[in-house]
Amino acid sequence: MINKNTQLCISLSGRPGNFGTFFHNYLYQQLELDYIYKAFSTRNIEDAIKGVRALGIRGCAISMPFKEAVIPLVDQIDHSAAAIDSINTIVNNDGELFAYNTDYIAVVELLKKNQISPDTPFILKGSGGMAKAVAGALYHQGFKNGTIVARNKQKGQDIAALYQFSYSATEPSLKEAQAMMLINVTPIGMQGGEEVNDLAFTQENIEHASIIFDVVALPVETQMIKLAQQLNKIIISGADIAVIQALEQFALYTGIRPSSDLVKEASTFARSRA
Repeated sequence: MINKNTQLCISLSGRPGNFGTFFHNYLYQQLELDYIYKAFSTRNIEDAIKGVRALGIRGCAISMPFKEAVIPLVDQIDHSAAAIDSINTIVNNDGELFAYNTDYIAVVELLKKNQISPDTPFILKGSGGMAKAVAGALYHQGFKNGTIVARNKQKGQDIAALYQFSYSATEPSLKEAQAMMLINVTPIGMQGGEEVNDLAFTQENIEHASIIFDVVALPVETQMIKLAQQLNKIIISGADIAVIQALEQFALYTGIRPSSDLVKEASTFARSRA
């Protein structure tokens, strides 16, 4: 039962989704924690963060387009957020706001888990906040040979310059770029979008790559992931990122790290309803 001591955690996003809401609330219920999670949208991020502080809201997930706008609104910034100048998680400790980026943490963990060598050349397509998180994680893990592909020339060049990668306005061929890993950080393939049935990269490039990395979380298997499975590629998916980053947020909010089996249950539950 919700009571006066119930801890509230929220998300703030331009386009709220349901995955985090179902994931967190499932774990709260199974672990009998006096917490509740609710997704919100706002047109005034400054006042929203003031509300987080003033109302004692325990945790706040931050999504686009607010990941950089909240930087001056917090008190302390963890390395995970400072490394890429982007925040996706705020923890309220007695009115003091601590900021993290669990997307960055998740990407680093997945690169290590899949034993991706920093010598691996890559092409990263995208120029938004998540593209910056992925590029930053690659850079800080020692990756040096990469190309940022973005239609937004200014943003693409800014990310490339920040992390000392190359920039291209159009997708180069793998033979030209000598890349082994393809990374999609665009909405191509996203559920509900106009490009849901499209491949983020050309089929020829996917066939020649060794590693396919798609940050799109829904559907769990994008068209690019399905093709990569058929071709027996090493795969890192957006679904993997979504679970790890949400788990890291849960641990930051509650101080509890659930068992892997319970996390799988929560993930399956959330995906079936998101």
